[in-house]
Amino acid sequence: MTNPQTIQTTDDRPVLRLIRTFQTPREAVFDAFTKPDELAKWWGPKGMTTPVAEIDLRVGGAYRFDMAEPGGNIHRLTGVFREVQRPQKLVYTWIWEQGDMAGVESLVTIDFADLGAATELTLTHELLPSERACELHEQGWTSSFDCLDETLTGA
Repeated sequence: MTNPQTIQTTDDRPVLRLIRTFQTPREAVFDAFTKPDELAKWWGPKGMTTPVAEIDLRVGGAYRFDMAEPGGNIHRLTGVFREVQRPQKLVYTWIWEQGDMAGVESLVTIDFADLGAATELTLTHELLPSERACELHEQGWTSSFDCLDETLTGA
């Protein structure tokens, strides 16, 4: 279950926080975010594919994900890792290369809590430019987490 929360920051930009429990050990969930072949299996909202998943998993390392719609339209996402603590935490910048938010840098923090055979994932997406951007990213992350859950459980 995803529990969305929108939190106002002191500079009036919304922060998205989602908490989701996956019935999979923490290392496997962390790998799903950090290994290109694993990430390409689930990344993006339902109906999207990820033909490009490049990850240089180190502080200062870059990533690039291309998400393809069924009609072929590509949505490119890039950023740089600011913190990598395997398997507890990832922090990275998030920049769309096109659309209304092209060039706007936001920040994603993902905490992976070990629950034994399960993992509680807490996503915090901040520096979003507007409430609408927060809503759109909430929809995208929620659908993506559904895809991740299906991939991890083989559903």
